[in-house]
Amino acid sequence: MEFDVSIFKPYDIRGIAPDQLNNDIAYRIGNALAVFLKPTNLAVGRGRSRYAYELGEAVISGITDAGSDTIDLGEVSPDVLNFAVGRYNLDGGVMICPGNSHKDEIEIRFTRKHAMPLSGRHDLDQVREALQNDIIRKSSHRGNTSRKDFLPQFSEHCLSFVDPYSIKPLRIIVDAHGGVAGDIVPAVLSRLPVKINADIINTESPQNNTETGSELRQEIAKKRAAFGAVFDPAAGRFMLFGSDGMKIDGDMLTALIAEYFLNKQPDDNILYSLICSRTVPELIERKGGRAIQTRVGPSLIRPMMKKYNAVFGGEPSGYYYYRDNWFADSAMVTLLICLEIMSHSEKSPATLIEAFDRYFRSGEISLKINSAREKIEMIAEKYASGKQDRLDGLSVDMGDFWFNIRSSNTEPVVRLNVEAVSKEILDDKVKEILAIVNS
Repeated sequence: MEFDVSIFKPYDIRGIAPDQLNNDIAYRIGNALAVFLKPTNLAVGRGRSRYAYELGEAVISGITDAGSDTIDLGEVSPDVLNFAVGRYNLDGGVMICPGNSHKDEIEIRFTRKHAMPLSGRHDLDQVREALQNDIIRKSSHRGNTSRKDFLPQFSEHCLSFVDPYSIKPLRIIVDAHGGVAGDIVPAVLSRLPVKINADIINTESPQNNTETGSELRQEIAKKRAAFGAVFDPAAGRFMLFGSDGMKIDGDMLTALIAEYFLNKQPDDNILYSLICSRTVPELIERKGGRAIQTRVGPSLIRPMMKKYNAVFGGEPSGYYYYRDNWFADSAMVTLLICLEIMSHSEKSPATLIEAFDRYFRSGEISLKINSAREKIEMIAEKYASGKQDRLDGLSVDMGDFWFNIRSSNTEPVVRLNVEAVSKEILDDKVKEILAIVNS
């Protein structure tokens, strides 16, 4: 069949509905997945978007036509699907959720047994080839579909990460961005022994769906909230805003949660993506933990979490991973840990972080350029005197500053992150590197 092959990304399937992803393609994806994995059962979850329901129905039909059973979870977050697969020993799962680049973008993510990700050349290529070769297989014994609500069990699982009786009756603001977090957060928090006043707002999210504007800050100030919690529309990514309205960078939240775990078990392994601030490994090692650097992205980090049996892992993009969550990420667990941390402190998140954050960061700069590989090599030559690493793109440590530049796995851009010991050095080096990129 004819379809836009660009929807197949390294870690998932992603396209604009219905132009690139329609019901026929979704059916064939479900069918090919069932043929490839040969599962007895697969869980199917959907995020909240105008095309997710019908695409989910098509995926389910493709799976059951191939002879496998499906468990329809309805509208859930990715961590609910991972919970269902992991806790109930299912053969895998499919998540149809809103993407981050366009209001009608849909992401289809896949989970194997034990809630480990299915992705990459060896896995998704088999699904792609089935579509390209117009292969549809229908079993003489069609699979069954059952509908189950795992939210109560998921809620109890999330609460197992914290001491519920140590959490104070705080007021928080939750920006659900119109996604399923607007339902899941109140359901989980309602099981705490104290009342958390969680005011849900749904702001219009810009293109990357993870930034937020003035409305959240205004609500935090007006309600005198302890903090603000931001979920992306899929309810997969999490961001923290302090009581002063200040956004806490994802790598700083990684450091804060790493400290939370290492205070309980000082010698544990903790993973951090290579674009995290130097603050993160320095804090982990100071607290007695082992800091393990990884490449960027959930499908790369989760197998590493399992390999090193890491208690926790984090990255600046807002994904946070937990050993006792089948090494998968969970925005809901992260919210509960933030509630416990803030219940034990009289200080704001920003003040807590000031105690260990002593660097200046550029944030991630996305650049659309031609000849990305050539430009990266020019930069490598310019900074040949520094300590260079090729784990993911090019990382160079020059002592008083370091940077990473890498090609995106999901978009036609390169991403630059720079960190320095002073604002002056940071500004100078960002300008210097951008001059090479734009030359």
